[in-house]
Amino acid sequence: MGPIPPCVLLPVVVLAAVVAVATEENAFDDDYTWPQWKVPLVRKRRTVPLSSPNFSAHPQLELSGTCGIECQRHLPSPSLDDLEHYLSYETVYENGTRTYTSVSVQGLNEVTTWSRNTSSSSRNKREVYGTDTRFTISDKQFSTKYPFSTSVKISTGCSGVLVSPRHVLTAAHCIHDGKDYLDGVQKLRVGILKEKSRRGKGGKGRGGRGKGKRRKGEKDNEEEQEKDDNGANVDRKGNGKGRKSRSRRSAESEKPSFRWTRVKKTQVPKGWFKGVADGLAADYDYAVLELKKAPKVKYMDLGVIPSVKKLPAGRIHFSGFDDDRPGNLVYRFCSVSEESKDLLYQYCDAKPGSSGSGVYIRLKESGKKNWKRKIIGIFSGHQWVDVNGDGMQQDYNVAVRITPLKYAQICYWVHGDSSECQVT
Repeated sequence: MGPIPPCVLLPVVVLAAVVAVATEENAFDDDYTWPQWKVPLVRKRRTVPLSSPNFSAHPQLELSGTCGIECQRHLPSPSLDDLEHYLSYETVYENGTRTYTSVSVQGLNEVTTWSRNTSSSSRNKREVYGTDTRFTISDKQFSTKYPFSTSVKISTGCSGVLVSPRHVLTAAHCIHDGKDYLDGVQKLRVGILKEKSRRGKGGKGRGGRGKGKRRKGEKDNEEEQEKDDNGANVDRKGNGKGRKSRSRRSAESEKPSFRWTRVKKTQVPKGWFKGVADGLAADYDYAVLELKKAPKVKYMDLGVIPSVKKLPAGRIHFSGFDDDRPGNLVYRFCSVSEESKDLLYQYCDAKPGSSGSGVYIRLKESGKKNWKRKIIGIFSGHQWVDVNGDGMQQDYNVAVRITPLKYAQICYWVHGDSSECQVT
């Protein structure tokens, strides 16, 4: 057989390349695209008044005795009645009154079953271990822009994340210790980092620029700020000896300040209350706060992902207000070490104060070319966990993941109408 003419060979090579690229792109899209879930419906059954709380509990820097991933493998799966009991909730209003709302769950069998992760790995104490890998977002050019601007400070000493124009998602233990509400919850406030200082408000004075004017090269689009997720343009503790970066000069000349807003009502699932969900309290360490006034800040949507470890990067991100860096927003990212359907173990360095931060990842939207960040969990913090149910305690950094059921409940709290929460 003689040589194949180039005029015949070239189209074949081009066609093969096109097919290979298309196959690669499809695989890429599958791996990097937000999955769409059909979510069960959480509906209100009945609301009854309760006596006012004592507001006598004190904040806990570390939780102890919670049942972790290994411990939970020995527990039976909860029934529908159990789940409805755990997802029923208390609401505390700003005037100190309290109600209890029971719920029903519909369409649970239509949700794809999550596979149980049975892998195990050795873990060390990871509050901050070895080299501190956290980044201080001290320059207001970044700390008051998306996605960092979604992070808020809770007056009880925790962090939270905006999930609607006037709703904040945080950890339940920042509000309630399992037996009573914390002292200070009756006057609960949420702090949002101010974009400009009082001087030069909207003008050209220090801390402000002319109204509507923008520095050359400044970007508003969240997709153009992706370098922040990888640590660029932020201040890593211990780097840059001998010279001051722009972000450090900014931190020294303009200390971060907050705009505080009162909380109208607080909602906590009964699954968090001690004696209700035996051994499962860690799974329900989340709460939603409704603000009296909506801050003019962009919020972050919720998302559901079946496995973080199976993602190509397997990496999570979150920002909060760690106690050891007062007033500063602290960002970090790391890989997930182990996961179950309700919990994430990870090695992200953190200090008390970051509890309640929104854990997020970034994937492509289905059928679109743009990328979007969504919250897939709530950072619960450094915990002492009962590993096997035998009383032996080990310490981990734990995040509570957003499941389809939790998505349905949080979405219902935010919208007040479960019909708006059927698909993620």
